Order: sequence, then C-alpha cells, then structure tokens
Amino acid sequence: MNICFVISAIENEPVGTSVVLMKKAYERGHTVYVMGVGDFVFHHDAPMSLRCKKVKKNLDYTSVTEFWTQVQEDSSKPKVITSKDLDVLFLRNNPTEEADDRQWAEHSGIAFARMIQQEGVLVLNDAFAMSHAFIDKLYFEELPSVIKPDSIVTRNMDDLIKFWEEVGKKMVLKPLEGSGGQNVYLIGKDKKNLNQIFETLSSQGYVIAQEFLPEVSKGDVRVILMNGKVLEEDGEKAVIRRVNSDKDEFRSNLALGAKAEKTKYTKAMQRIVDITAPKLIKDGLFFVGLDIVEDKLIEINVLSPGGLDYCEAIGLPDFTTTVIKAIERKMEYKKLYHNTLENKVLATMD
Repeated sequence: MNICFVISAIENEPVGTSVVLMKKAYERGHTVYVMGVGDFVFHHDAPMSLRCKKVKKNLDYTSVTEFWTQVQEDSSKPKVITSKDLDVLFLRNNPTEEADDRQWAEHSGIAFARMIQQEGVLVLNDAFAMSHAFIDKLYFEELPSVIKPDSIVTRNMDDLIKFWEEVGKKMVLKPLEGSGGQNVYLIGKDKKNLNQIFETLSSQGYVIAQEFLPEVSKGDVRVILMNGKVLEEDGEKAVIRRVNSDKDEFRSNLALGAKAEKTKYTKAMQRIVDITAPKLIKDGLFFVGLDIVEDKLIEINVLSPGGLDYCEAIGLPDFTTTVIKAIERKMEYKKLYHNTLENKVLATMD
C-alpha cells in the first residue's frame, strides 16, 4: 500500500511514535511518504496534491534513529503526488503543539484531510471525527462522568473559586487547548498565584479545572487503544506507567522528564476502556491514548497519541507490527467491499 504520514515538519520531528510506525510500514514493504502539514496543494479542478518525501528503498540502518536521520537528510527533490496515488493518509501532526507563528498549521491538516477522505483515501483517524474532537479536552467531557474526575470549563474567575471550594480547595488548572503538560497548575488551599495563573490561562482561551486526585503522586498510566481495544502484541498490552522522579511534580508527562515503566493492566482500566470504546468506535477514532489515574480517566489524546517509542526500553513489544497489520486489513476490507464502507466505519474495523 501507499501510505503517507503527516507530521508537523520533517526537519523538526523527533524520533517518536510517528517515526517508529513509519519505519515498520517501510520494513513491511509498503511505499512510505512523509510530509509536513504545510505541504498540501489544492486546486479546484484536480485531485488534492501532496508535496512529500518518499522514503528511499534499500536504506541501510541499524536503529530507528539512523532510519529517521537518513530520511531527514535525504536531499532528493520532494515528490508531488495526488490523492489518486495514495491508499492511506495517517494524520500524526499535533495541532496543540504548534508555535504561535504557525497558527495556520493548527487546523489545516485536518481540513485538507477531510477533502482527501472525500476523494476515497483512507484517513486515520477519521478526519471528520478529528474535527469534532479537535479540542480533545472538550471531547473528553462528552464521556460519561462516572469515569472522570469532577471538572468545570469556564473563563470566569467566580466559577473557578466556587468549584475550588466544592472539590476541597485543591484543583488542577490547565488550558482547554494544549498538551504535553504545558501550563498545568496545582491550586491548593492557599490559592497561591491563582489570579496570575487565571489571567495567563484565560488570555489563551477557556480554562479547565479538575478536582485533584491524590493518587497522581504515583504517576499516571497511558493506555493505547486501537479500534476501540487495548493495543496488544505477543500477549502484552500497550500500557505504560509514567512516573516523575520529582516528588513535588504532580505532572507525569514524558516530555517533562517523567520515566516510563512497565505496569499491570487493571480491572479499573478495563472498565474505563469498556465505557470509552463505544464512542471512539462510533466516531471513527482508530488510534487513541487514554491517561488514567487509578479508576479515573484524566485525559484523552486523539490528535497524535504517543508512547510507542518507549515500549521496547521497558520490556514491552514495540507494537508497531500490530498497528501496521491492522491498517493492511483495512485496505483489504476496502477492496473486498469495493470502496463502499464509510471511512469512519473502516477506520475502527478490527
């Protein structure tokens, strides 16, 4: 199959989940393209065009870092293909991590992907579902309250004070749009710097406050789902505990220095997955990350979930074979059903 990975920018992309998936697709003999989110070309009288870097055949590497370095350093002229040349478009850019001078990049990947999807290319995750879940913390609020901590979304300080009192005068504040643990604050009984923090966050948009879960001191667990089920390979599940060695740091993001550890998959986690999965499947969200503390889901990542690049280091499979095989099956179903299956149905078909 011909598969194209959309990332923020080729020259700046670190070795992460997108790259390990790309490498596996390449090793399974597929034609792999990679492009930045700024490399779509639209003309109203022609199929959508994509200015891509085609991963060369016969690369010589011994690690994922060497693989990606060779792709990045390839000086070949970008290849312009159209949607007619493509089987799968895998959206892997994270709009919430774009810099202020790249606001144009936040919505453009999903917007162009919707058009490509309508031209018959399999888009993962479903582009219309991604549009709906673009503010993933608000999408999170659509899930049943029984699996979530108490929360409020507002831009009003009085609302926050009232909520803070209701949850025992300890809450977590974060921007409604954002990721990677950036601009996340713990507000305790002294309300230290609350006014300043609120002004900073509300200047960026809506603010979400969640009740503080004391169990977060033990870290949180990233559970990676595919087709609404926990990603599994060789009898192991893609479940990663993230623990920060700094006892004063309540955030457990790997990007902020937390360490990945192997952990058990619990009944509480399974219950959260069971309750969350029907909506993910209905919406066409193929590849999703759930962040769980004990028996509560604290965040959902549908835009560009990561974690696969840490798996082998903690004694888990890399899980990429299972992911790419799942995409291969989707292409087989697409052919067998003569392109009659809706993208969102195919996206989560097992």
